Amino acid sequence: MLRKPLPATFRINASCQFFQDICSQLENDFRKSLETEVSDEHGEDAIRPLPWYPGNLAWHLNFSRMQLRRNQALESFHEFLKRENEVGNITRQEAVSMVPPLFLNVQPDHHILDMCAAPGSKTFQLLEMIHQSTKPGLLPNALVVANDVDVQRCNLLIHQTKRMCTANLIVTNHEAQNFPGCNLAKFCSETCMDEAKLQRLEFDRVLCDVPCSGDGTVRKAPDMWRKWNAGMGNGLHRLQVEIAMRGMGLLKVGGRMVYSTCSMNPVENEAVVAEILRRCGDSVELLDVSSELPELARRPGLSTWKVRDRGSWFGVHEDVPRYRKSVISPSMFPSGKGSKDIEVNTDVLDADMKDSTDMGEEGEQERNTAIDDSNNGDSAKTEEKTEVDCESGEAPTRYKKLNSTSTRTEHSDYPLHRCMRIVPHDQNSGAFFIAVLHKHSPLNENQVVDWVKSEQSIPEDKTGKLEKDLGSDKVSSEENIVPQQVVDNTNVVDGEQNGDMDSKSSKDKSSEDAKVIVDEAEKGQAGTRDRRRQQNQGRWRGVDPVIFFKDEVTIKSIVSFYGIKDSFPLEGHLVTRNPDTSHVKRIYYVSKSVQDVLELNIKVGERLKITSLGLKIFERQSSKDGSPCTFRLSSEGLPLLLPYITKQILYASAIDFQHLLQYRTIKFPDFVDAKFGEEASALLPGCCVVVLREGHQDIGSIATDPSAIAIVCWKGKTNLCVMLSPLDGKELLERISLRFGLKIPKLDKEKPNQEVTGSGEQPDCANEADDQPESKASDMEIPDAEAE
Repeated sequence: MLRKPLPATFRINASCQFFQDICSQLENDFRKSLETEVSDEHGEDAIRPLPWYPGNLAWHLNFSRMQLRRNQALESFHEFLKRENEVGNITRQEAVSMVPPLFLNVQPDHHILDMCAAPGSKTFQLLEMIHQSTKPGLLPNALVVANDVDVQRCNLLIHQTKRMCTANLIVTNHEAQNFPGCNLAKFCSETCMDEAKLQRLEFDRVLCDVPCSGDGTVRKAPDMWRKWNAGMGNGLHRLQVEIAMRGMGLLKVGGRMVYSTCSMNPVENEAVVAEILRRCGDSVELLDVSSELPELARRPGLSTWKVRDRGSWFGVHEDVPRYRKSVISPSMFPSGKGSKDIEVNTDVLDADMKDSTDMGEEGEQERNTAIDDSNNGDSAKTEEKTEVDCESGEAPTRYKKLNSTSTRTEHSDYPLHRCMRIVPHDQNSGAFFIAVLHKHSPLNENQVVDWVKSEQSIPEDKTGKLEKDLGSDKVSSEENIVPQQVVDNTNVVDGEQNGDMDSKSSKDKSSEDAKVIVDEAEKGQAGTRDRRRQQNQGRWRGVDPVIFFKDEVTIKSIVSFYGIKDSFPLEGHLVTRNPDTSHVKRIYYVSKSVQDVLELNIKVGERLKITSLGLKIFERQSSKDGSPCTFRLSSEGLPLLLPYITKQILYASAIDFQHLLQYRTIKFPDFVDAKFGEEASALLPGCCVVVLREGHQDIGSIATDPSAIAIVCWKGKTNLCVMLSPLDGKELLERISLRFGLKIPKLDKEKPNQEVTGSGEQPDCANEADDQPESKASDMEIPDAEAE
C-alpha cells in the first residue's frame, strides 16, 4: 500500500457563492462521465465523497495527481479542478490533512490560532467553518490567526487564504514556540485599562500542526524512502514539545487544542502528548473523541515504545549511553523518567547534538553500516575513539556501547490510547497522528516558567551561535518535511529553531527573529514604555505597520459616491499599511474581532509581526474621466459591501451580463437592453456595480440575496468596462451560463461593439489582475496545497 500512488482528494468551499452548483456538477456530470470513461481502470467509484467528512464536502478520486494530469479522458475534469481551485471554490488537499481541523469543533464566535499554518490549506478550512453560516453583508464574530516562521511560506499562506476573501484573518510571522503573549496588564496600570476592550490575546481553539519528520507522506512524496531516518524524529522532539506547550499557554480555559503530525514515530507523537500531560498535570486532559467522525477509520495511540538511536533500540532512558543523554531525553520514553545522577555538560552540548544523521558521507556510511548490521542480526558497534568527535558524534572509549538493544521496556500511565493514528491501509490515504487536548484550568507558575523565559532575552554568547545555526537552514522541498541537515541540531537556545511540517526554515527570517529577541531583551532592561514603543515601531524590518485609516475627507467621499448606508460600520474597521494617507493605494476592511486584536497589539507595543490582514475593499484609481471619487471598489470586498450600496449600481439582464464578462468592454448603445445602456451612460464617471437581474422578481431585494451575482465595472465616457481578472471572469461566465442555460459564442474580435481590449477611456488600472501576486497559481499546475 505504501508504494502505491496516493489518490487525489479535494474539498468544496461551502461558503462560496456557487457551492450548490459545484456539488450538482460533481454529482450529475463528472461523477457519471468519469465512471463511464475510467471505471474499468480505476474501479467502480472513480470519484466519490469521503464518507467521514461532514456534508459530502470532501471528495476522493481513484487516481493520483500524476494520472490526473496525463490521462486524456480526465482532461476536462483536470481543467475544472485547476480553475475552481484558483478562484477558491475548491481546495486541493490530502484527505488526512483535513482531519485535524474537524476535531477542533469550531464555533462561529471562536478565536482560533493556527501555529504552523503554511501553506494554508488547514487555515482555509478553518475560515470555511467560520464563514459557512454567515449571511450576506455580515461577518462572523470569529477570528483566525495564521502563523508561520518562514517569510516566504507566509507569502504562500497569504496567496492561499486570499481566495477566501475574508476580513477575519490575521497572518503573523513568528516562531511558533515563541509566539508573543499580548497581555495588557504587563504594559499598562489597572487604572488605564478599559474593561470593555480586549485585555489579553487568548484563543478558544489552537491547531498545533507541528514540524515533523514526515514519514506519513511516503505515498505522496516517494523521495522520503531515501531521505528518512530515525534521527529526524529524535531531533524534532524538543521543538515539538515547546510548540505544543506554547499553544497550551495561549489556549483559554475551557478551550481545545489539537496536536497533529504527519509522522508515525511515537517519539514525535505519543511521547510529546505524554510530556504535555506530565507538565500540565490536572490542568489538561487528553480527550476521548472516538464518538466523533465515526466513519473515519483510526487506531488507538501507543502506550509503550522504544527509541532508536544510531542503530540501537532503547526501552528506558537509563540504558542510553551517557554521551547520548543530551540528545535522547527522558521525555522521549513512555514514563518520561531519566537517570537522577546524570548531569549534562552544557559546554559540550552543541557537539553532542551533532548526530550522524547529517547528510555527509560519514553520517551516511554509519547509517548504512547500522542497517547492514541489523539485517545480518549483528549488534551495531561504535568505533572506539579517545575523545568525542564533534562531526560524527561518536563516543570515547569509556562510553562505548556494550549492547545495541535495550531489553527493558516501559508503559505510560497516561491514557494515550485516546490519541488517534490514521494509517494508509485502512482507508487508502496517507498517515497522520492526532491528539485532542482540553484545558480545564490555568497552568501554574512552575508549568509556564520555561515558556515565559522563552519570550525574554537570549544570552549574548548564544546569539552569534544562534544566528549562525539558523542561517544555515535551507528549505529542502515543497513537502512538509523538515530538512535533514536541520532536524538534529536541536540545541538552539529556547527552541529558537523552527522548521514546520512544510519545511518552515528561512535564513533571512530566522536570523532577523534572533535580532528581534535580543533587541526586545535590551528594551526590557533599558527604558520606559514610551521608549519601548518607539523601538517597536521599527523592529519588524521589511514589514509595513498596520495603520487605522482615519482620513475623514476620503471616507466621506467614498460613502457619498457609492451611497453606502449608515448601517455598514466603517469607523475603526478600515486599515492600511501606509502611514501617509495622501499616498494610500489600498484600504482594507477588518472585522470587529480583528479590530480588537489590532488595538491590543498597539497598546502592548506591536508585539505581533503582522504580514497580512483584512479584506481589500477600496483601491485608489486614477483615470482620465475625472471621477469624483478617487477610490474604486475591490472585487474581493464587493460581496460584503453590496447590500449597503445605493448609488452607482445597475441591474443587467443575463445576456448583457454575459456579454460584459465575455467582451469585457461594451459601448452604451451596443447593449441588448437599450434601457440598461441609457442607465449606464447616466451614471457618474468612475467605478460602478453591475448586478445580474435574472432570477429575481424584486430588484430591491437582490443585493441582500445570497445568490446575487455582481461585478465591479468602470463607467467611462462612452463605454462600460469590467474590472475583474480574466480568470475570475471566465469562471463567472461559465457559472452563469450553466445556471441559466446560456450559450457562450466564440469571441469575434472584428465586431466593433465587442471590444476585447477596450477603448482609451478605460482607467489606467482597470484590471483587478494588476494587483495579483507575482507568483500566480494559474501559472502553475494545480498547487500541491498542503503536503501533509
